[in-house]
Amino acid sequence: MGHKVNPIGMRLQVNRTWDSRWYADTKDYGNLLLEDIRMREFIRNEVKQAGISRIIIE
Repeated sequence: MGHKVNPIGMRLQVNRTWDSRWYADTKDYGNLLLEDIRMREFIRNEVKQAGISRIIIE
């Protein structure tokens, strides 16, 4: 029997890295995660014509 594995997680460090690289305390994690998501949505929506293929946040 096989195991189902997330394909992105499987390929990390083989041919791909994480799109976000940041650390947070437990109390700040939720707020920083929302900020990360909002920044990505803003970039995707506001600069569509820029041709940005990947957003990496550190």
